[in-house]
Amino acid sequence: MYNSDAPLNGKSSDTSGESAKPDPKDSINSSAKQRVIKVTKVIVLSTVMFTFISYWRAAAVVLGDLGSTAYYMGGIAEQFVGKVAPYFILGVMVFAFCVMALYLESSPLFTRGGVYRVVKSTLGGWFAKISVSALVFDYILTGPISSVSGGQYLAGLLNDSFRTFGIGIQFDRHIFAMVIAIIIVIFFWWENVKGIEESSSKALKIFIITAVMGVVVITWGIVTLLLKNEPLFTHFPPLKVELSQESYGWLKHYEWTKSIALISILIAFGHSLLALSGLETLGQVYREVEYPKLKNFKRTALIIFIFSVILTPGVSFLGTMLIPDDIRPQYIDNLIGGIAMFLIGPHWLNLVFQAFVVIVGVLILSGAVNTSIVGSNSVLNRVAEDRVLMDWFRKPHKKFGTTYRMLNLIAILQIATIILSQGDILLLGEAYAFGVVWSLTFMGFAMIVLRYKDKRPREWKVPLNINFGKFHLPFGLILIFVVLFFVAITNLFTKPIATISGVLFTVSFFVLFLVSEFINKRNIMKEKNLTEIEFQSDAQKKVIEHFNLEDEAQITPEAIGSELPDRVMVAVRDPNNLNHLIKVINENDTDKTDVIVMIARVFRDKINTEVHFELEGDELHLFSEVVNVAEKIGKPVIPIVVPTNNAFFSIMNVAHSLGVREVVIGLSAKYKPDIQLQQLALMWGTVHSDENTHIKVRIITENSEFNIDL
Repeated sequence: MYNSDAPLNGKSSDTSGESAKPDPKDSINSSAKQRVIKVTKVIVLSTVMFTFISYWRAAAVVLGDLGSTAYYMGGIAEQFVGKVAPYFILGVMVFAFCVMALYLESSPLFTRGGVYRVVKSTLGGWFAKISVSALVFDYILTGPISSVSGGQYLAGLLNDSFRTFGIGIQFDRHIFAMVIAIIIVIFFWWENVKGIEESSSKALKIFIITAVMGVVVITWGIVTLLLKNEPLFTHFPPLKVELSQESYGWLKHYEWTKSIALISILIAFGHSLLALSGLETLGQVYREVEYPKLKNFKRTALIIFIFSVILTPGVSFLGTMLIPDDIRPQYIDNLIGGIAMFLIGPHWLNLVFQAFVVIVGVLILSGAVNTSIVGSNSVLNRVAEDRVLMDWFRKPHKKFGTTYRMLNLIAILQIATIILSQGDILLLGEAYAFGVVWSLTFMGFAMIVLRYKDKRPREWKVPLNINFGKFHLPFGLILIFVVLFFVAITNLFTKPIATISGVLFTVSFFVLFLVSEFINKRNIMKEKNLTEIEFQSDAQKKVIEHFNLEDEAQITPEAIGSELPDRVMVAVRDPNNLNHLIKVINENDTDKTDVIVMIARVFRDKINTEVHFELEGDELHLFSEVVNVAEKIGKPVIPIVVPTNNAFFSIMNVAHSLGVREVVIGLSAKYKPDIQLQQLALMWGTVHSDENTHIKVRIITENSEFNIDL
């Protein structure tokens, strides 16, 4: 809705009120004053939010981590559970689809969703902080283990190549891997500073190359098995769980646990759960998925499922079926490279394909670093939006609009982890699964509670729901939670390194959140002069977005960043009534039409000509709601603020300057629709003289619409 208390007579052609000149002495005496009264006709807002990505790119970002586990998951799981590992990995990847169902239901409810939003809305802030602290631990470890693993593969390939060609150079694999890992982290840190579209395009290229490699290795492996003398089914690993002593962790001292089949299955499943790493990024990337949002999100989940359920278990099965038992331990950290050496064909071709496999492995493991940075940045932004982290962390990059300080913190923690662990993959891998299983367990329980606490209609629900009159039983959600809970409890006792390191990190981050929240609260209360009660009320307000601002002296398409020839402008005023904006965004293809969202900043005293560059509180709130609308739909808009002493004149003058084909406003609380249309028509006649220039004006209300062609 757009309401204006401005006078209706539009006599001035200057939308920013430049006719009243400031005192020259003031300009001389204060450089700050010069900035304030600078001639500004339009303030352009920008933020990383206005970049949306396709479902292919969204899937590629998630698979950067989830798909990379194919390179080491089979070898790690076999060390703990024996040759039956491929079956458990297959079970984990099928279960991953059930976990993705949690995000399919929750994400449309919480556009900026994921574990933190869901848990906070149901279980409260403390549980939300605990769950997100555990999740950050997982993300922080993802970067180091993936980048170090990639560095190890690259070092091995180079050393083998040097030996083959008689070159007397051999790299120390640990030092080489650490250096490569740090370079990879720095590279993807910078890509994310530039924005998710940059990083997602890299992730998509890595995904395509990995998919090609996966198709080749699985097809070639199946052909190799079919050409052997023995029947294909005889090569499948036996369905027999053989847990090692290390797999029991602290339970190895309790013999009775080894005689219960269910405990053995839970332990084996828990040691294979590492394959789920990176799945939380699905909830974080929902915000960036383009229109139509839910439909594309379902496609994203389907692509992730098909890719991961074929590649990760497929590699594990082929490793067990093709590589002899006595040789396979040599390829624990490079299972696909080992498979390449036992495929049918000449030896030189095996060597070439192994090199290709290792190069692709380095790429996808590097992509996992990107996923960890994207995911942790999104998670920390959700926390910061709730004032748990100080606003200092959310300040956008001047050029790219990203929360670069968050990204700096993540990169520093990951590089520190690489250095402190000295690139020990086994140590990092053992600690890896703590965060993901506990954060998902909290989320699973929260989703059950949410069914009863928030009864809004769902765009999609996790299946298997039982209804008896008013009684509702979310049986599907309960099943998912039960599996997650028992696996989490089992892992707690069978993964000592993960439990100790995970608890220490989680507690440390939880304390950091509490301290930061206290400091933030104290600063806000002091800045706004609020009492405790007033602060609690203020804290319930909508999230205020952070914007980059650019002030321009001319209102032109180039100045506001409009590149498309077709433009529609929507004037907004009330953050609680943006129905007309929602309708315009939905009905326009933003690949062909720029949607410009305008606030006319009306001078309060009518003769005030000072243009303050910073946004006012009401403007921040309004444009934050505009951001929420655009994110929920998945289409970009161009927000601008235009200083003026006459709102109606400003709307039509900007429309003429930008060459828009349509102006849309909401119903005013002060003027009837016919009066609004009359004033806009009068102002259109004032600002343009070309009879061949036409424009359509629409007033959209909740139940009706008024329009006129001018």
